[in-house]
Parts: sequence; structure tokens; C-alpha cells
Amino acid sequence: MAEPKGQKPPFRDVTFPPVDLAIDKRPDGVIVMTPKAPLEFDTLTVIEGFQRGARISPDKTAMAERGKDGAWIKKSFRDLQRDVNAAAQWLLNSGGCAGAPVMLVSGNSIAHATIRYAALAIGAPIAPVSENYALLGAKAGFERLKYAIGLIKPKFIFAETSAFADAVRACAGDAKVITREPDSMPGAFSYSSVLETKPSDDVAAASARINPDTPAAYMLTSGSTGQPKAVIHTNRMMRACVAQSWWAMKDTGAWDDMILEWLPWSHVSGLYVSIAAALVGGSYYIDGGRPLPGRFDQTLQNIRDLSLNYYTSVPAGYSMLADALEQDPALRDHFFKNMRLILFGGAALPQPLYDRLQALAVDAIGARVLITSGYGATETTSGCMSIYFPTETVGIGLPLPGLELKLLPHQDRYEVRMKGCHITPGYLGRNDFNEKMLDEEGFYRTGDTAQFIQPGSPECGLRFAGRLSDEFKLNTGTWVAGGALRVELLKALGPEVVEMLICGENRDRIGVLAWMSPRAGENALNIVRAKIEAFNADHKTSSTKVRRFGVLTAPPDPERGELSEKGSVNQALAISRRPAEVEALYADNPAEGILTFD
Repeated sequence: MAEPKGQKPPFRDVTFPPVDLAIDKRPDGVIVMTPKAPLEFDTLTVIEGFQRGARISPDKTAMAERGKDGAWIKKSFRDLQRDVNAAAQWLLNSGGCAGAPVMLVSGNSIAHATIRYAALAIGAPIAPVSENYALLGAKAGFERLKYAIGLIKPKFIFAETSAFADAVRACAGDAKVITREPDSMPGAFSYSSVLETKPSDDVAAASARINPDTPAAYMLTSGSTGQPKAVIHTNRMMRACVAQSWWAMKDTGAWDDMILEWLPWSHVSGLYVSIAAALVGGSYYIDGGRPLPGRFDQTLQNIRDLSLNYYTSVPAGYSMLADALEQDPALRDHFFKNMRLILFGGAALPQPLYDRLQALAVDAIGARVLITSGYGATETTSGCMSIYFPTETVGIGLPLPGLELKLLPHQDRYEVRMKGCHITPGYLGRNDFNEKMLDEEGFYRTGDTAQFIQPGSPECGLRFAGRLSDEFKLNTGTWVAGGALRVELLKALGPEVVEMLICGENRDRIGVLAWMSPRAGENALNIVRAKIEAFNADHKTSSTKVRRFGVLTAPPDPERGELSEKGSVNQALAISRRPAEVEALYADNPAEGILTFD
């Protein structure tokens, strides 16, 4: 595919708010940035926003999912609200109340969303848990699920199908279980019977009593450095998060129409897009596909079926999408026909992949499409920074209203800290973490670093520059910014290399263990060798120069915590669990296939 020559085609028109920042540059080099626009939201609870959306567009499709026959099952806002009210009444009748958690051990579904909103309607905190805890946890005795249940102590557990039966039998304890397949879970309550409950005024009364600053959700972190932590989210945080994104997105014409998404609701990125869709009147189509071999075909079929003007995924998903669009011009043209905005998250989008997507857009419609990103953490509710301005450079954007962004000088980068009403009040039952979560000025320590895309021009935004936890020392005492180096190498070695582990802690040189693209040809290693040589020519210090390169064949293992549901790799854990591969990488007489560089 030829790269556009000469002047690049324009971006398809998308309207965003102006970049207008208040910037405080302190004498010690610290920079604090925040938009001048105020953060505005007129309801303090999610259920109020949901109910208002149902009143405004009662007949519009609120959610849709594929049935067993493959056809779309659609639920209108009116019908979804009816089911939510019935389920909320059932919870009240069964001993549910404000503060009594409801755990959701399920994939994304209309039933999952119904129980979620029912819990929020009575002030019961929701706790969506990765379905992998139940589906992939049997070998470890469902250790993570047992830990989560012991920490959160749910009064109710929604386990949608018989696929979760073994986990429920092993872990549920005294919690009341709701399922669509009660025959597989003796003692469980039928979801269909829950929806037959006649609601009363008690539901509205319970909603009216909700304190917007008490826990509304417990969101589990990935647990990559130990057992997962339960991050407290309040209704005020949740409403602020949606309002921040709506401020940036409301005039794009892309967010309140139709959304197709697969991101799991146990992760904040997926959860809050699905909630935001309901609050702003969008139709949310649940994508049963995943950016995994054998499962991405479902995503492609959904794209064929729907006319999308907004799409979101993670870099691994966009790599598979670009492969498919390059091979199928008709699908390419259909995908870009009405596309206005493409969003990525979970990890940095390699610049070569960005360029491939833009070249596909130009081939399809003669224009580029704005590719944006969100940045945030479980502790910041979800994304609180965004690219809301035209740019050709991959980055994490600028702060959204209500966020004070504090940047502390750290070598050639800045450590990122944040303050605002969307920041968590803390972790459930973990005062040891709560005491060190905030700095002396009350800013949340994200543990991430960033760089200005254009120094001296903050309006051009920031780029992710790695996690502080990914930094390590060579045995020479030299520090290596592993996260930032990984980003640069992915840019340099794509598309042949799709992910990698940066090795070298307590070694005398940097080594890379990489996963190659499934489309990489027989000459891929030679191509990678040439690219590393070119990279090393510009990176000659021991903190950046690659001295060894090896290929990994076994993919990251999500059951062992090496791969998050977003598709990001836990560097330290994945390296620690591959001692043989690391030793082979650093062998005095490396085996064939290990590339060495002077």
C-alpha cells in the first residue's frame, strides 16, 4: 500500500473543543496543567443519568447482543429500564441494600448490564470481576476469585451461565447466586424469575437515598504485582468520568450514535464506555469477538453488519484489523465509509500501525480519520486525558476538565500525578496503600511517566514514556527506562515485531525477547536485524542499545497474569516466568536464532 505522497490528505472533519489550558510552571521545574473549561454534570448518580436517558429516548436501542442463532437481540431503553426496576426490587426483597455489594462474574451481556444498573439503583456497590477468574482459574483452585470474594464480601453474585458453575460452587460461600441456567447451580436463583418481580416505590426511594460519595463500585486492579486491589469508585467519580469524556466527544457526532465494543466490563475502559453510552443516549452493541486468533472473525462480522462512525480497541486489535482491511478492500471501504473517530487504549499504538490505518483510510475515503486515545487508570475512574485535537503523532493527549495534571521532572521525562473529583478515595481494606497513594499536595501518584511531544508547545500534548516500575539497573549501575525503550523499539521494529520483553536487570547489557507478527515472512529475522542495527546507530549508550534479540513462540499466559484483558503484557512477571529463555538470550555461546550486536 503506497504512502500518500506530497501534501497529506486532510482529516475528515471532526469538531472538538478548543485547547485552552491554565499552566503553572514552578521554579523547581514542576508543571501543573488543567483545562480552563469547568467540569459540568447535572446528575450526581449513575442511575439518575440512566433514567433520564430512558425518558428521552425510550424506543431507541440501548443495548444489543448476538443470540445463540447469531441474530442481534436488541433491548430498547424502555425495556431495559423495566428489567432494571424489576431486578432492583428483587434485590431489595432478597435483603439487598445500600452498601451490600453485588459481584458480577460474567462476560459482557444485556443481563450483566441489567443486574449492574439494578444494584446501582439501590445503592449497592457493583464488583465486576474478570470472567477469567472463573473460566481459567480451576488449575489454581480459583485462587483469585476466592481472594476477591473474601475481600469484597458480596451479598449477591451474578454468574450468567453454566460455564461459571464450578467457580460458583467453589467460591460463592453465603452469597446468593443469580444465573440464567439455575439447573447447573443448585440453590441459585433464576434470572428470568428475577425479571418477573413487580417493582414498587421502594426502588425510587432507595435511589433517592444514595450518597454520591459512598462506594458505588469496587474495581479490581490486574494484580500483576500480587493479589488484586479493590479500587473504590463513587457515583460522583463515575459521573465525573462520563462528563469529562462527553465534554471532548459531544460535538464529534461519533459517540451518541452506535458503539461496537468488546472491552470487558471488569476493566474500567470497557465499563465506562458501556455506562457512558446509556447516559448520553447511544446504542451499545456488544462485540463477542476478541483480538485473538479464532475469535477476531466475530468482530469482523459485526463490523460488516453495522455502519459505525466510532470504533475503539487496543493496539493488538488494531493490528489484526489492519491485516483484515488490507486483505479485503470491500471491508476496508465499509469500515471507513462513515468512520469519524478511532480510539485506542490499553497500550501505546505503534506509529507504524497508526500509519497503516491512516493509509487504509485514505485508500477508502480519500481522507484521514482522527485516531485518538484516552489515558487514565483504575484509580482515576477511567480515561481522564484525551487527544481532543488534530495530530499525526501517537500520544496520550491533554487533561480533561476537572483534572489537575502535575508533571515532576524525572531525567528526560516527567512523572505523572493527578488530582480531581474523579480520583479514588482509596483501596478497600488496604490502608497500607492508601497512606502512600497521594503526595504531600494530594495528587495521586500514577507511577507513569510522560514527555511533551513538542517541548515548549504543551498544546501539542504528551506521549507515554513508560512506567517507573519498568525501570531497572544493569549490573554496571546504569539505569534503563524499560517502558520508554519498549515503546521506541516497537515503533522501530514494527510490523515484524508486535510485542516484546525488555531484559537486562542485573545483566551487563540489554536484551529483547519478542513476539513476531503471524504475518512475518521467512526473511523477518534479517529484516529485524537490519532495523536493530539502524536503531543502535542512533542509540549508542548502554541504557538504550540492544545487544541481544530472541524470539518467543509461546504467547503470554492470561491465566498466570502475564496478559491483561486489554492485551497489555506484564513485563516483570512475564520475564520472571521465562528463566530458560532469558538464560538462552544471555548465553556466552548463543544458539542459532539469537541475534547478537556489538
